[in-house]
Amino acid sequence: MRFACSFLGSGHTYQPTLPLENETMSRCVLFPVIAFLLLQVGLADERPNILWITCEDTNPHLGSYGDEFAVTPRLDAFAHESVRYTQAFAYTGACSPSRSCLITGVYPLRLGTHPMRSNATLPKEVRGFPEYLRAAGYYTSNNSKEDYNFTVPAAMWHESSPRAHWRKRTPGQPFFSVFNLMVTHQSQIFVDESRYRENTKRLTPKQRRDPSQVPIPPIHPDSPEFRRDWARHYENVTAMDYQVGDILAELEADGLADNTIVFFFSDHGTGMPGIKMWAWGASLNVPLLVRFPSGWQRMAPAAPGEVVDRLVSFVDFAPTVLGLAGVTPPEHFQGSAFLGSAVGLSRAHIFAGKDRQSELTDSIRSVRDSRFQYLRNFRPHQSYGQYMSYNWQAESMRAWERLHDEGKLSGAPARFFAPGKAVEELYEVERDPWQVHNLAADPAYAGELVRMRGVLRSEMMGSHDLGLLNEYEMNARSKESSPYEIAADPRLNPLETLMAAADLANARDVRQLPALRMILRHEDSAVRWWGAVGFLALREEAAPAKEALLTALSDVSPEVRIAAAESLCLIGASPEALPVLRDALGADNVFVRLSALNAALRLGHLARPLLPAIAQAKIDAPGEKDVADYVARMVDYLPERLARRSVVRSPVGSLPSVSSPP
Repeated sequence: MRFACSFLGSGHTYQPTLPLENETMSRCVLFPVIAFLLLQVGLADERPNILWITCEDTNPHLGSYGDEFAVTPRLDAFAHESVRYTQAFAYTGACSPSRSCLITGVYPLRLGTHPMRSNATLPKEVRGFPEYLRAAGYYTSNNSKEDYNFTVPAAMWHESSPRAHWRKRTPGQPFFSVFNLMVTHQSQIFVDESRYRENTKRLTPKQRRDPSQVPIPPIHPDSPEFRRDWARHYENVTAMDYQVGDILAELEADGLADNTIVFFFSDHGTGMPGIKMWAWGASLNVPLLVRFPSGWQRMAPAAPGEVVDRLVSFVDFAPTVLGLAGVTPPEHFQGSAFLGSAVGLSRAHIFAGKDRQSELTDSIRSVRDSRFQYLRNFRPHQSYGQYMSYNWQAESMRAWERLHDEGKLSGAPARFFAPGKAVEELYEVERDPWQVHNLAADPAYAGELVRMRGVLRSEMMGSHDLGLLNEYEMNARSKESSPYEIAADPRLNPLETLMAAADLANARDVRQLPALRMILRHEDSAVRWWGAVGFLALREEAAPAKEALLTALSDVSPEVRIAAAESLCLIGASPEALPVLRDALGADNVFVRLSALNAALRLGHLARPLLPAIAQAKIDAPGEKDVADYVARMVDYLPERLARRSVVRSPVGSLPSVSSPP
């Protein structure tokens, strides 16, 4: 008798030849072996393959989500076979913090990965979840973007490259594979025409989008530049739809569709001005489709083609995938599974935020439930529309600023270039999906404001939010450990005290000058910095505190010195303050230089005496290469910006304002 046994994991076929006279005995011996091997194959089949198809910078601009302007036939067909989530949200409106959340199951604000490209150090207990899959026997591949804000451990992926594919695994081995599609990235909107035509070459004439017909959201001015860029985005989405079809066809051709759970989603909202790099609803809301083969329908929360309104956060993806694979999630995960046998309770709200994006510092926290989104701006004295070199490559962004300079903006589009932000924002999301009407000052919504304010505070405290430490302080305090470890240490991250100081600083109330003076004398430099920020937020009205600010110019903390110096410049004390900023521009620390450059950008023409120091502010910081690159960008463009921009000197009363912070 001749037969073949395919040994699990070997990839080789064993073909023994048996004497005919020993056939009966051989059956007795070999059938248990065959049964054992088949059992092993059966066990392998009990674990599904899991495929992530991810795209860049895209809200639910798909036909299956009701977008009539979108042309996405392949994804629409896929949606009919999938569960469609309507309330899925990234952590923030930018890639690297959101991707760190996806891959670790931990909020970026706990890991120290909340600022863009911060390259944080991971503690021993936090690993990318593909490591757990790999240890459980899965083949893990990533094609190919990582951008997790930390150095990727070698144990995470069998292969992470443009050539990575499930096809490289051992035959029969279950896999977790990621394919990331870049054609919808923000950068592909403002590429040159030849590159754009190459990206979208598969589109038929009927699939091209007429800019004159494109829907313009109320937050944007209706200009030819915005119409062009929105039309390009929609056509890029169609190009991405073709690519999704290609991957699904490969899965089918390999005979794997019946044993593979397929996720499709985007890494955050659309890469258009005022959406990407923020924390509004459009910045966070992503499409999420999950297809379960018939044999795995028991894991699905609904039948194919049905809609699920459950709130889903990126922090929930890691425990979900591990649960689907039969791997117990580690205790440090901050989310819970939304699919599979280990599914957790539905979350009541989404927790999100925004911190430094590229070169510009900011700090926003947000919570959202099924009806409202609440945002807390911790730097309300800063405009939304600060210049950022990357974003200004878009024709639409340059047109938006030009219209502002010409005084041609009104209504919602004018908000972006206001001299500051409201401390609090509250939106009823179904009635106001583009979040135009801030209800925070409306007495009819006072109860909801207080409730959501409390939810946000609870989330910040429960997650050990690092975001109220400025970036210099966070990195200085984690030199001997990691941001994750200092986050839960009340000595190094005194969150209760920092929140109280931030509340006082954000009040922008001249009656609080004595309290701000007290904060400026606090023993903790991170708390003192909030005192200096409070004076800075008051602008010209901080003049009575001049002596306290002059004293702060000698503070041991460079961040306190920078904030005090910027405030002094605004009240007319530039001769005393500018030398401090000049010294900061030459500091050994890359974060200090970046803070000084941000201060110079906000000061406008008042910072022109610093131009020689700015020209010398580039820094070689190998451990912080990305941040050093942001410094270099600002050094390159600040001379031109300072030459044409005046400092915003509006009185505090003219800034967007709501009730005093809690």
